Amino acid sequence: MEPTFSRNVSQSPTQNLVVGQYMSKVYMWMTVGILLTGMVAMGFASDQELVYTVASNKILFWGLFIAQLGLVMWLTAGINKMNSLTATCLFLIYASLTGVTLSVISLVYTQESIASAFFTTAAGFAGLSAFGYVTKRNLGPVGNFCQMGLWGLVGFSILSIFFPSLMGTTASKVYGLVGIVVFAGLTAYDTQVIKDMALQSRTAEESQKGAILGALKLYLDFVNLFLFLLRMTGDRRR
Repeated sequence: MEPTFSRNVSQSPTQNLVVGQYMSKVYMWMTVGILLTGMVAMGFASDQELVYTVASNKILFWGLFIAQLGLVMWLTAGINKMNSLTATCLFLIYASLTGVTLSVISLVYTQESIASAFFTTAAGFAGLSAFGYVTKRNLGPVGNFCQMGLWGLVGFSILSIFFPSLMGTTASKVYGLVGIVVFAGLTAYDTQVIKDMALQSRTAEESQKGAILGALKLYLDFVNLFLFLLRMTGDRRR
């Protein structure tokens, strides 16, 4: 259950310091996760045969995908029952597996367009997260709308697996645009929620676990925003 706080309640200097330190830890671990994903992806992408093996072997690819999904569910649902070291290790393992699956985009898009989409995502994410951090406006309605949009994206992507014709040129562009809007909104919303959770941690152990969970949320927002931007703007290999 996510906390709800009044947007017009001022915080003491001590509380501001606690929140600042907590958010710094969240951003640090999110950055570590993204860098780890990038290094693993680039390492695999340097060996085209290895990347092709991952992309062409459906059992391996879907096994990796299911493992990623399982790790996210395990981490988010069971974080209260595990220690901070376990939570941190699971997050880093997840980031590494994501790097393996993301390496396949090097077979589809040019290196230049991947780099461009990454830096565009980084700039946009920074602005959106900063807005979520400083705004006094309650972003709950935005979060609820974007979460409904996310379920719509998931449902449409599942249907397109069984009915590929659904993902036509126009539908694909709309799908990509909606994805960008959804994860842009979730970036600001999740930042605000994580910031509000900062003062709930009573011990260093709780603070570390909360920071890892917050880093995972923002990491997922970043990666998905990157993928949708790449989908819309990326130049495909000929």
